[in-house]
Amino acid sequence: MKLAVIYEDDNLIAFNKPSGLLSIPDRFNAEIPNLYRMAQAKNEHIIPVHRLDRDTSGVIVYAKNEESHRYLSQLFEGREIEKYYTALVNGRLLKPSGSIIQPIAENMTKRGTMLVHKRGKAAHTDYELLKEWAQYSLVKLQIHTGRTHQIRVHLQYLGHPVVADQVYGNGKGLYISALKKNFKNNDPLGEEKPILNRLALHSSTLKFKGMNDEAIVIEAPYPKDISAAIQQLDKWSATPGK
Repeated sequence: MKLAVIYEDDNLIAFNKPSGLLSIPDRFNAEIPNLYRMAQAKNEHIIPVHRLDRDTSGVIVYAKNEESHRYLSQLFEGREIEKYYTALVNGRLLKPSGSIIQPIAENMTKRGTMLVHKRGKAAHTDYELLKEWAQYSLVKLQIHTGRTHQIRVHLQYLGHPVVADQVYGNGKGLYISALKKNFKNNDPLGEEKPILNRLALHSSTLKFKGMNDEAIVIEAPYPKDISAAIQQLDKWSATPGK
C-alpha cells in the first residue's frame, strides 16, 4: 500500500490515509498494519497528533518533533483547527445547508457505538450540499467538536446516514445495478462488484495557523473509489427535474 504525502515542512508531515488502514497501532494486536508504522519509513521520529477512524480516508497529520507535537496538540485540543470532511450519504437533503447541534453519548446497549442523547457531550456539525442525485447526496461537513463517530451519528440523526456505514446505516455499498435501468451483469460468476463498498467518508481539508504564524491548508484528493462513485452517479443517476 503506497502512502501519499500531501504536505510536508520542517515541523509536520501529512498523508492521505487510505480507507481500511488504522491510524495508529492496535493496542490488542500490534501486527495489524497501520499508517503510523508505515509513515515512520519516511521519518522515524514522527509523533501522532490525531487519528481517523479505520474506514475513513483523508488528511492525517504527524508532528516531526516534540515542539511541533505540543503545538499541534494544543491546536486540536483548543479547536483551533478547521476540519472539513466530504461524505456520500443516502437520500436527498431537505435543506441545502444547516447545523446539527445535538449531544452525543455512548450507546449503553451497544458498546463501542454512539447515539444522540441528552446525557451526552455537546457536539456541533455544519453541513453543506455539494451535489445531489436521485437517491444520494454529496455533502461537505465541518466539525466544531471531536466526539467519537460524530459525523456518522449526526448524519444518521439527520436521516441521511453515510453510504456503506455498517453501524449507523444500512451497510449497503453503491452498485451500478441500483442506478442503471436494465443493468446486465457480465461477470462470469454472476457476482456484481460494488463501485464503492466502504464507509463513504473522507477527511478532505485541514486549515490552521503554523508555528511561524503562516496559514496552512492541507487538502486530500478523493480516493479512487469515491471519485468513481461520483462519476457513475453523474452518468446513471440524474436528479429528477434536472
